[in-house]
Amino acid sequence: MKLGNLAVPAVLVVIILTIIIPVPESVLDFLLVINIALTLITMLNTVYLKNALELSSFPSLLVVVTLYRLALNIAATKLILGRGEAGRIIDGFGSFVAGGNPVVGFIMFIIIMVVNFLVITRGSERVAEVAARFTLDAMPGKQMAIDADLNSGLINEAEAKERRKLIQKEADFYGSMDGASKFVKNDAIAGIIITVVNIAGGFAMGMINGTGTFDEVLRKYTILTIGQGLVTQIPAVMISTATSIIVTRAGSDSELSYDLLKQVFNNAKAMYIASAACAAMSFFLPRVPFLLMAALLAYLGYTLKRIETEAQERERSAVSEVEVEDLRRPENVMSILQVDPIELEFGYGIIPLADVNQGGDLLDRVVMIRRQLALELGVVIPIIRLRDNIQLSPNEYVIKIKGVEVARGEIIPEHYLAMNPGSADAEIEGIATEEPAFGLPAVWIDENQREEAEIAGYTVVDPPSVISTHLTEVLKRHVHELISRQDVQKLVDNIKENYPAIVEELVPKLMTIGEIQKVLVNLLREGVSIRDMVTILETLADFAPVTHDTDMLTEYVRQALGRAITKKYIEEGRTKVVTLDPKLEKIVMDSVQKTEYGSYLSIDPGVSSAILENLSKQVEKVLRLGQQPIILASPIVRLYFKRLTEQAIPGLVVLSYNELDPAVEIQSVGVVSI
Repeated sequence: MKLGNLAVPAVLVVIILTIIIPVPESVLDFLLVINIALTLITMLNTVYLKNALELSSFPSLLVVVTLYRLALNIAATKLILGRGEAGRIIDGFGSFVAGGNPVVGFIMFIIIMVVNFLVITRGSERVAEVAARFTLDAMPGKQMAIDADLNSGLINEAEAKERRKLIQKEADFYGSMDGASKFVKNDAIAGIIITVVNIAGGFAMGMINGTGTFDEVLRKYTILTIGQGLVTQIPAVMISTATSIIVTRAGSDSELSYDLLKQVFNNAKAMYIASAACAAMSFFLPRVPFLLMAALLAYLGYTLKRIETEAQERERSAVSEVEVEDLRRPENVMSILQVDPIELEFGYGIIPLADVNQGGDLLDRVVMIRRQLALELGVVIPIIRLRDNIQLSPNEYVIKIKGVEVARGEIIPEHYLAMNPGSADAEIEGIATEEPAFGLPAVWIDENQREEAEIAGYTVVDPPSVISTHLTEVLKRHVHELISRQDVQKLVDNIKENYPAIVEELVPKLMTIGEIQKVLVNLLREGVSIRDMVTILETLADFAPVTHDTDMLTEYVRQALGRAITKKYIEEGRTKVVTLDPKLEKIVMDSVQKTEYGSYLSIDPGVSSAILENLSKQVEKVLRLGQQPIILASPIVRLYFKRLTEQAIPGLVVLSYNELDPAVEIQSVGVVSI
């Protein structure tokens, strides 16, 4: 065992022995010097702390030092009452402070005790109690902030673990300080009681033993009591001061001396005003001290003003040099060219919804959107940047994809958006608007109308839900634009860990990462999840030797994912669909032009207009039945017919016969013809 491990047990044993065994005067002198030196070192260490956790053992140290001081009090009391002597240290303190007058010395001792007990000790106890309470109350918010940073990718798991550990240490420290500060308070009370006992008991013992006259006995025991009180109360004042300093250290990463000099003596205007005040008071108060202080403050203000001016000049010069240097270095311009994949900009009125400190949960909702889309579509959405934009209206927000605005909306804070799902009959008063995600008619209502609207059958959501829903739908529509070759490489590498044979067969022998990306983009464009990457890669490995047309490979993959596609669009195993007339399918196929770069649809504008007009009528018919329109086509026509309808009816579901689960019952309610 190392010798350092024996230090604290040895000190505790010495404390117990000091209380039980009579201590010689010379040993007591040495122990008192140790007490003074230890408390002085502790107080100075707290002054030079940059963070309270740098001295995390302070609560335990406070307990040990307090017990040590009480043991010395008891040992000194035994010597005073038993022998009328307490060593040279105590006698020296008492004689020096009393200065030949025990009354003056006793008054000085009482003042020191009162200051220590009522001002320093009581204050540090209250600060420790409040600090512990606020630290514990702030823990859940700090934990949520760490989780949000971790989920958004700002920190990694190791950094999150370290920050959680630091928060726990901080809470434990201030909780311990709250309890340990009670020792300091009770130690001050014990000092007062011991003082009264020493004077009264010492005087009684002196008179009984007949060691002198009344005045001599009173003088002797008063001086000893003053000396003993001072030699223990001065360290008590230092340790109380150290306690106060360490529990009030907050909001800084530098030393206390530096903070005080920088923060108190850094304003030239304050120095000039204080100088003028001192000069004014010199006219009706002692002149010399106030004039000297006024001159000193004026000189200090002049010096601070000169330093501030020089610092501003240096800063302007440094900024100019940096700007010139940046202009000379073309590589620094590259950062300007970077575009965030997804941005959510909002006016200043929406800032509280995104600020965790103000109770906003928009950031948490954004994190959950990324998780939701990863589960639904099998793709990891890039980090969504949240920015405030003063150019927007206070309650307006804009969604950008790769730096280009794709959607915008407006909310009313402290209101709720009420939407009629079709089953609500009652009208509700409010501000008429349109739900931004789906374009449904809605009404902004006050909070006190929320319960009434819900009872009436309205769907009621808060402003953060409106923004997050709109953002989710926009990302679903544009997710195919966000998946890059690098993202595809990560997905392939992830599959390779468990299914290396598939990847090694496919990449790069049969397909490149770019070709796989095109297939995945085609799937995501129509809302097909790519989460089942194993099936996708296996299908590509099967058909890539036959064709390199990524559009045809996409159709093969869709057929392999038929069960998932059917599950997404058809519920309860039955649905109503619209089919294509065989003549129309032949027209579409005859209009397909194939080149070495792929195939495209070249159809007469008049014919396409007639097709789309007839299609619109069939879609309206299905909508009147209260069902989602689904167009059913042959496998070879599906892709080209979908492209034909994308501009006129975006989001229209076009499926092929080979994609349907055989167990599904379908009923044709219309035929698209020409």
